[in-house]
This record gives sequence, structure tokens and C-alpha cells, in this order.
Amino acid sequence: MARFRTLDQLGDPRGKRVLLRADLNVPVKDGAITDRTRIERLTPTIRELADKGARVVVISHFDRPKGRRVPEMSLRPLVEALAAALHRPVAWADDCVGPAAETAVAALRDGEVLLLENTRFHPGEEKNDPEMAKALARLADVYVNDAFSAAHRAHASTEGVARLLPAYAGRLMQAELEALDAALGNPARPVVAIVGGAKVSTKLDLLGNLSRRVEVLVIGGAMANTFLAAQGRPVGRSLQEAEMHGTARRILEEARAANCEVVLPLDLVVAAELRPDAPTRTVPADAIPADMMALDLGPETVAAIEARLRRASTLVWNGPLGAFETPPFDAATVAVAQTVAALTQSGALKSIAGGGDTVSALRHAEVLDRLSYVSTAGGAFLEWLEGKTLPGVAALEASPPAR
Repeated sequence: MARFRTLDQLGDPRGKRVLLRADLNVPVKDGAITDRTRIERLTPTIRELADKGARVVVISHFDRPKGRRVPEMSLRPLVEALAAALHRPVAWADDCVGPAAETAVAALRDGEVLLLENTRFHPGEEKNDPEMAKALARLADVYVNDAFSAAHRAHASTEGVARLLPAYAGRLMQAELEALDAALGNPARPVVAIVGGAKVSTKLDLLGNLSRRVEVLVIGGAMANTFLAAQGRPVGRSLQEAEMHGTARRILEEARAANCEVVLPLDLVVAAELRPDAPTRTVPADAIPADMMALDLGPETVAAIEARLRRASTLVWNGPLGAFETPPFDAATVAVAQTVAALTQSGALKSIAGGGDTVSALRHAEVLDRLSYVSTAGGAFLEWLEGKTLPGVAALEASPPAR
């Protein structure tokens, strides 16, 4: 686990200008925010700093304006939402560097909060331009990164500026890193990993890293079809990647060499088409009819997964087990999610989950707040599980000493 400073080491921030890197890249439809989770998770850090008298300067990216000013990608509409979540006023500046930002920061008083414009309006952000990082550093006395979800990007606001100012992890960043350390860094064993989703090709590094670090690896979703087909089993019209058969066999061999048990489907729910309430059959994993598609795990497989979860101390979960967006093919994901929640609530299991589809699936199963930790970080969560170094986290270790 990376060694980094947190707000506990910041000391008294009263009067200090704190540059807070947030992730306010929230979903917006027709001008309305459709999910405020990222805003809500950010507020504890802002509130703690402001309550202690810091002058909080919030920066974030939004969407992909590609280094130019795009009005519909402005952060300006988020001022009201952030103020409502904080229950305090939030000031606004029409730029994140330069005179407009510097003037707005200079006007701040102790305990006040300021939101700056989209960092990606400047090409120097995604290029990690040293001049952009210096311009951001001029706005503050200390830097706090509370955007783990952007920590896999070596950008000026996530990596460059952290090397110029004393840097600290915010409470959300701290929680993410501690949860991931509990999952793979120094976990209570045995560890079970559940990996689902559509394609083996998008999760090669993840499967390889987990097979070396966990006791049980459960493979579900459409990617399980590729593993079955790689073993010579008929998969009918199921989604699978024929070009990945050799890779799937190699993953199984590496897992066996690492004494990691791989759990593949024992039975599957099949249908002729993916549509709500389609007629279904449950068949053995080696008996998928030629005109059918495997769209969910069957009850025997669910029972096998649950049996291993009851013997586990830690769970890492990424990816749904079936086409959960289309009932009845949500049954396996919901059943396993509810078992995980019950074991977690009883204290028998530490459960860490993450990834966009995973969050949606857990929300669908109504257990989102019943797991130990659910990460909304997406790409950063995956890269950490893949064993990769995240630039934004590494920069916290390498930042200058406190002044």
C-alpha cells in the first residue's frame, strides 16, 4: 500500500489555501444531474477543511472538451448542486488558472469554498504540462487529492501539481486506498474474487493479477462462455471471443500453478433471445443448445459460489454475473449480491466491489450500501486490481514535505 499523508497530518489548515482535486464528472442529462453520488462522497472532505477555516479551492475535469472551451461542458451548473450538498455557499471562477482564478482565490476568506472551471478546457491538463501544474500550484499552499477515480491519469491536476505542493489524500481517496489495501494489499484470507462482464480481452491483466493473489476466482458473465468454449464445450449462439480461447486456457493453467481455484459455470440459464421475460431453460454448462444463448448463471452455480463465499474472509467483485439489465437474467447477480450483503452485515465477510456495471448491478440488487466498500472509480479501480501503479497515488508519496 502506498504511504501517503492524510488530512490527519495536515494540522491546522486555518487560513491556508487548499487546492482540492475532486471528481465532479457526474452524469448530466438535459442539463440535470442524474446521479449525485460523486458530489455526496466529496462533501466530507470539503466540509472538514472548511469547518477548520481552510480556504477551499475545488478543481475537477468534466467530460472530454479536448483542451478547448466547450460551454456545455462547463462546471458552472454544478455550483448549485455542490452548495446544496455542503449546506453552504460556493463561489465560482470562470477559469482554473490565470487571472480569473487568481482573483477569485485571493477574495476567499477562511472557511469559504470556491469552484474553478473545467481543468480540461486547457490542453496542458491532459498533457501534464509543467507550466499548467505550476499555474495550479500558484493558487494554493497545499494540495489535497480526493479524486481516486482520476488517479490513473498522469494529468497536471492529478500528478503534476502534487509534486509541487505538500500533498495529502482527502477522506474519499483515503477510504478508497484503505479498502483496496484490505482487498489485495494485506487481506484477511481466504480471498474470493468475482469477475464478470462481457469480454476476456478487456480484463486480461485483471484476471492474471487476481489469479496470483486470491484463493478462489469466480468467472461469470459472457466472458465465462469464452472459457467454456476454450475447453471444447458447445456454447450455442452465446456471446464469446473465439480468438481468446488460447488466452483463456493459459489463464486457467496459470491459476492452477498458483493454487487458485477457478469456478466456472456448472449450469446456465439460456434463451433464444435477449429480451425481458423471454422463455428460458436451465441447462448444464456443457449442454447449451445450438440455437440458444447463455445469459445468466444457473442455480447450481449460484449455490457453488455462495458456498465459497461462506468460507471466505474477503471478497473482491468486478462485473455482473449475467445480463442483469434484462430480467429474468438478473437472478444470479441479485442472489449472489444479497448473500454477500448478508455475510458482510453479519461481520463474516469484508466485501469490496467496484466498476460501473458492478455499481449498477449492486444498486439493482438493492445492496449498494450493505457491502464494506463500493468504489465508483471505474478505470482507476480496475487498474489498481490489475496491479498497476496509479500516477495520482504515486505522486502523493513523492510530494514535497509540509511547509
